[in-house]
Amino acid sequence: MATVAACAQKNEETAVALGKADIKVENGQFTPEIMHLMGKVSDPQVSPDGQKILYGVSYTSIEENKSYRHLFVMNVDGSDNHMIINTDKSQANARWIDGGDRIAYLEDGQIWVCDAQGKNAVKVSEVENGISEFKMSPDGQYVMYISDFKVAKKPVDIYPDLEKSSARTIEGLMYRHWDHFVENIPHTYFAKFDGKTLGEGTDILAGEPFELPTEPFGGLEQLCFAPQSHQIAYSCRKLTGRDYAFSTNSDIFIYNMENGAEFNMSEGMMGYDTDPVFSPDDRKVAWLSMERNGYEADKVRIFVGEIVSGERVELTANFKYNASSLAWSPESDALYFSSEVEGVKEIWKVDLKGNFTRITPQHEWYDFGTPIVVGDKLITTNASLMRPSEIVSISIADGSWCQLSHENDDILAQLAPCKVEERWMTTTDNELMLTWVVFPPEFDPAKKYPAIEMCTGGPQSALTQGWSIRWNYRLMASQGYIVILPNRRGTTAFGQEWCEQISGDYCGQNMRDYLTACDQMKAEPYVDKIAAVGASYGGYSIYYLAGIHQNRFSAFIAHAGIFNQESMYMTTEEMWFPDWDNGGCKRPGVYMAGSPWSSNPFAVRHYSNSPHKLVQNWNTPILITHGEKDYRVPVEQGMSAFNAAQMVGCPSKMILFPEEGHWISKPQNSIHWNREFFAWLDQYCK
Repeated sequence: MATVAACAQKNEETAVALGKADIKVENGQFTPEIMHLMGKVSDPQVSPDGQKILYGVSYTSIEENKSYRHLFVMNVDGSDNHMIINTDKSQANARWIDGGDRIAYLEDGQIWVCDAQGKNAVKVSEVENGISEFKMSPDGQYVMYISDFKVAKKPVDIYPDLEKSSARTIEGLMYRHWDHFVENIPHTYFAKFDGKTLGEGTDILAGEPFELPTEPFGGLEQLCFAPQSHQIAYSCRKLTGRDYAFSTNSDIFIYNMENGAEFNMSEGMMGYDTDPVFSPDDRKVAWLSMERNGYEADKVRIFVGEIVSGERVELTANFKYNASSLAWSPESDALYFSSEVEGVKEIWKVDLKGNFTRITPQHEWYDFGTPIVVGDKLITTNASLMRPSEIVSISIADGSWCQLSHENDDILAQLAPCKVEERWMTTTDNELMLTWVVFPPEFDPAKKYPAIEMCTGGPQSALTQGWSIRWNYRLMASQGYIVILPNRRGTTAFGQEWCEQISGDYCGQNMRDYLTACDQMKAEPYVDKIAAVGASYGGYSIYYLAGIHQNRFSAFIAHAGIFNQESMYMTTEEMWFPDWDNGGCKRPGVYMAGSPWSSNPFAVRHYSNSPHKLVQNWNTPILITHGEKDYRVPVEQGMSAFNAAQMVGCPSKMILFPEEGHWISKPQNSIHWNREFFAWLDQYCK
């Protein structure tokens, strides 16, 4: 792919950027509008000398229905924090170059370079299909970048005389993914870079029809330059069509940049192998690995392989939890990583003998992000149920940490505080279940309050201390609700046995866990009516609970929920997911053992308990929302549920978002969704 740079000088007189909103909170009330207007801090990058931190903040314009992201620099102790580029464009993916004298970043799909003060910006790339993300080589002489690669034929490619035909020709599975039809896929290229121009790109996959990085969530964390800038480690699932749709088998390849030769470091390892990271001594590569093919929620392990010998070893055999976000120690003798542990996301260290050390304090109610090693400290982000992400510095010696960025302190100071409580509830099978409870401002136990019980998606995910604009628990509590967050069976922060129980048992123990949380909270004298809400698998949970709850709940809200398991199996896209969870987990290695036509008794039980078969029991008001571009859980699932509710006379309402996929992401759509969400709850619970 040709990537000849057009070195356009940037106009220093461009319009001023959308900046931080001057928010005045009325009566301490947190609202959806305030949530969107808060700055969103991300992607801290420490300068080569360890003295400065470069990062981005996104600001939302509700009026324009979009966000703008701008670059900031501060000293590593948090002082002298200031915006360095002030234009009406968004900047992303910023990286230090030239020893910290300059900065490279993305704007309008191309790479720009400016000085360390954000001045004298010049565009240095002109990639035909644009760049979505890039990474610099350690020696600064190469750039690795992601750009679109065409895989689908257009009508005019088949019939040149039909220029106005809009037909899609589909000959295999995975023709759509999450929110788009698969007409282009990502490929990763590397190119020479002299600081002024980006050379011609070399496609690492040499035109093969595989994704690099793997969609839908993969980025350049799936690829890594070797310290000597002569090799690239990358994760790739080299499959297409039906094989791709039913497999999670990605591998770690070591690619020679000079001649294109490569070898498979994870040969014979059949599950997800992702996130490779070269050791600083250039002798080893570490990566994350799941064991079983077709299971996207298997335990995430840490493996280390020797580049020369190919010998590999697992470090996490005696570690109960999942690993993520690997970072080598400077001495190449240990790895730092993040892990969800008992309801919070901590940072740990493991040496090459498998000895573990917790870095962040135990029982600290924050979720910590990807660690960056800087001397005797780690630079990362953290967030909680009470505030969005900020950049923090952590002492490796004792785990103490201090907050460096303070993007939203002025807004948070104006909000009425909410209390968070940790409860361990005894389930129907005598296990202990962590349930976070968020209380409304000025909570008075002598009064009665409505409550919201959250049914989480995944189904294998966890309710930890994260902050989200999709489901914001402080926002819910600020509207006068007690928020109940049960980490039911299937959540990922409590070991593999707890996580794995839900597969093949959607209608079983996790539903009893939800009812346990409801019953125990209803026993409190200050809890009045309870509503249950959820999205995706959480939406499935709502549809199922609506048929079995026996009047425990006063209202339901389901977003992007699974209603008819049989039609879901045949209209979703990532087939490994429903095949495993719908009963294939009980017959590993048997092709389509989780299909509706399988005689596997576990699959038969699963489909016989699909939520749509319990509609005759629905009598509780239900609000249904769905994105029309949702191809993971197609919109027909929500429409079917609404139609069924109407047919049986259940009070119901449906709101569809034509431009949205699995999530409601556009600011005005999100605010619309929140207004309808709280209006429905207020109508039936207050």
